[in-house]
Amino acid sequence: MSFQAYIDNIQKKTGKSPDDFKKLAEEKGFLQNGALTVKATQVTDWLKEEFELGHGHAMAVYASLKGKTE
Repeated sequence: MSFQAYIDNIQKKTGKSPDDFKKLAEEKGFLQNGALTVKATQVTDWLKEEFELGHGHAMAVYASLKGKTE
């Protein structure tokens, strides 16, 4: 599955875009000045709990927060 397919599936499931997740991560204090301030586990645990994402999909959101676009 391509990175974009992961992002598309996440958006279908949650109704949230990568920009939405970025804003939510900033509100949680996970991002400051656009840079992640926490480890992947904290982000994936949050996404699994709050949005019921699987590990692979949570890691795709984490990658997008780190700036990956492909």
